[in-house]
Amino acid sequence: MKFSKTAATLVTTACMFAGIATVIPNAHAADLPDVGSKAPDFTLNSQEGTPVGLKEFRGKWVVLYFYPKDMTKGCTIEAHNFQRDLAQYQQKNAVVLGVSVDTVDSHQQFCTKESLTFKLLADPSHEVTTQYGSLGDYKGMALANRNTFLIDPQGVVRKVYVKVNPEPHSQELLTALGQLQNGAGGK
Repeated sequence: MKFSKTAATLVTTACMFAGIATVIPNAHAADLPDVGSKAPDFTLNSQEGTPVGLKEFRGKWVVLYFYPKDMTKGCTIEAHNFQRDLAQYQQKNAVVLGVSVDTVDSHQQFCTKESLTFKLLADPSHEVTTQYGSLGDYKGMALANRNTFLIDPQGVVRKVYVKVNPEPHSQELLTALGQLQNGAGGK
């Protein structure tokens, strides 16, 4: 099932009011990668200042989440929940990668302050955020929209979530990951 940009916007708006994430089965809105398509490859610097590429995680499930800004309320809640659930992701052969347009230094401060151990990737040039259809504008500032892509071990996008609610999102993803793994032979 394909969604037009207008239909996706209406669904997203309705879900935002209901406080739930929008799951687009075949993300066709704007520049979001389609479910079933190869995830766009990238390499970005992590909070350690070292390059991290998507290809490094072939053979693992990848939770690639975009978020607006380090050290803000919603982004901190979302990051804490991913950190809290990290062992469950690892048990499911999954890694969590966060991306924002903040700098490596900002990510480093955020990780130190909030005791985050998973990778946060800096995209100050907006290249990857744009590539994933997740660049937004907030009062004239370019920020990442709160979108998540669940990518399988072969590098294929399996689920797309747009404008997610940070509080329940990690648990939503763990549930979806379990369902996909059971349907995909437990990979």
